[in-house]
Amino acid sequence: MMLLRQILVATDFSEPSDAAMAYGRELARAFGAQLTVLHVTDNVAARAYGADGFVFADTDLQRDVEAAAQRQLDAQISDEDRSQLRAAGVVLTASSIAATIADFAQEIKADLIVMGTHGRGAVAHLLMGSVAERVVRTAPCPVLTVRHPEHDFVLPDALVAAAKA
Repeated sequence: MMLLRQILVATDFSEPSDAAMAYGRELARAFGAQLTVLHVTDNVAARAYGADGFVFADTDLQRDVEAAAQRQLDAQISDEDRSQLRAAGVVLTASSIAATIADFAQEIKADLIVMGTHGRGAVAHLLMGSVAERVVRTAPCPVLTVRHPEHDFVLPDALVAAAKA
């Protein structure tokens, strides 16, 4: 028997991440697990190199990016999620998104990571890589990847309604 006490949903606020959130939410309900939703913002200072090769660090820009991400997370987590699933949103900043997701999962002792995957083509995958793939390879727990829109999450109530129709 599998026991899920802590479910981590990693989100980039994309459509596949929304689908992953639906899966994570319903799995947390079914198992009585706590739901943590994580967004990792890119470290703007580490990415912004000036023409002379020095780092241009705009702390206000980084704060704005993090605050915007926190607002999006707060909007994504309902009051019902907070009360029933003890849901919390966390924003972290890092240069390596996949490593940060895996490290955070270990820190909170996540039993499952749920995340969306974009399913890019071979050339795009070669050029950009896949955060989900790197998380699968390095995570301390199982990872459920959700590719949307191929497979929608069907809630149990919807199944009952469809069976009666």
